[in-house]
Amino acid sequence: MSQPRIMLHLEGLAVLVGLIALYANISGDWLLFIVLLFVPDVSMLGYLANKSVGATVYNIGHFVGLPLALAGIGIAMSQPMPVAIALIWMAHIALDRAVGYGFKYPTDFKDTHMHRA
Repeated sequence: MSQPRIMLHLEGLAVLVGLIALYANISGDWLLFIVLLFVPDVSMLGYLANKSVGATVYNIGHFVGLPLALAGIGIAMSQPMPVAIALIWMAHIALDRAVGYGFKYPTDFKDTHMHRA
């Protein structure tokens, strides 16, 4: 395993730990955390259409910009639920990076940016 790939895994793990700490700090509901942790993987259903659609839909569901925007909206509106959901969503993305899953290329489900590093 290359040094950049190892660093990507460790970065994912560090972000995951930080997000779990933030979730604990906002006194998030741990049952909600467990229930929602793998919801972003519903984006894999895009692969039922074809590899290109699948990769695009999966990558949108695993793009950290969306939960960051959701968290920003929740903070701006003083609403804790969007913030909690955003932290769970980002934790899912970080967990994926920690175990080696990454953005998908349209060539194959297993062809990711993590494997090219």
